[in-house]
Amino acid sequence: MTIALDGFGAEQGFDVLAEGARRAAADGIGVRVFGPQRSLGLDGVDGIEVIPTSEWIGNDDDPVHSVRERKEASVVRAAADVAEGNAAAMVSLGSTGATMAAATFGLKRLKGVQRPALAVPIPSPKKPVLFLDVGANVEVRAQHLVQFAFLGAAFSAAVMEVHEPTVGLLTVGEEAGKGRPEIVEAHRILSESPGINFAGNIEGGDLPAAKVDVVVTDGFTGNVALKVMEGAAKELAGAISEVARQNPIAAVGGMLLKPSLGGLRKKFDPDTTGGAILLGLRSIAIVGHGASGSEGVANAIRLAARTSKVDAVGRTSALLREGHAERSALAGDDAAPAGEGLPR
Repeated sequence: MTIALDGFGAEQGFDVLAEGARRAAADGIGVRVFGPQRSLGLDGVDGIEVIPTSEWIGNDDDPVHSVRERKEASVVRAAADVAEGNAAAMVSLGSTGATMAAATFGLKRLKGVQRPALAVPIPSPKKPVLFLDVGANVEVRAQHLVQFAFLGAAFSAAVMEVHEPTVGLLTVGEEAGKGRPEIVEAHRILSESPGINFAGNIEGGDLPAAKVDVVVTDGFTGNVALKVMEGAAKELAGAISEVARQNPIAAVGGMLLKPSLGGLRKKFDPDTTGGAILLGLRSIAIVGHGASGSEGVANAIRLAARTSKVDAVGRTSALLREGHAERSALAGDDAAPAGEGLPR
């Protein structure tokens, strides 16, 4: 299994990105890195090949224009590497917009998918929850939310092995009429759609409580909610540590709880997740956290390898086709094109 890695974009520098690549390679994953050969210092490392690339696309660049015009940019070349069959999946810790544009243009969308969506598993004490979109589509229409719901449900069933995953729309109230017009319309469509276990609307507090298996929203709301949860988990862990140092008795209790608290902190650490998965494409693309440490980089590569190994795209696509066939049959739509995959 070989993964194409964008060699630019890691906020902590080339050393951190290179160490992450080394850790992934030590697990037996092949890594093709597109970046500055001298700065990365990966020459001669078993399982790693550096393809010298000096051009990159930053957060301040227009993503779509830059991807179209700068064919030698690292993220564009990583996507092309997957499209050419040299790598099974791509990983980038750089600009989310550039990664999404490069992946969409280079890897192409699944048939019937209008917009790919960024999905990330959210840890909770009960079970992981697949949350999408977390940043790819700031503005959406009702049909996009419906597609995200089917994409998320299919991925949850195929890769996370959830039997008949429940799907909820994130909004400001549980009642069907709550939320912006596109939320209300998406609720109506999903309520009437066979082939999906739609649980209705959920509120913010239901997300960490794992009320449903898949939570759907627009990219703006999803990204804000994700960052709030990550920040809250980090601050809470810090507050607990501070309280545990306030007096000798608390310190003893803190020492007893340290192993459990350490495991909980690691569970909610963004580095543990590795990154978000861009669903709806014909190959796997992982958008890692720009602030990732070396373990976060390694986990992003491992996530790409793992989802490719289980044929996430093929299994998700098959479930989408089955769901479309079921909906078409119930609607009496004998002329529905085979493999359309998602409702429009």
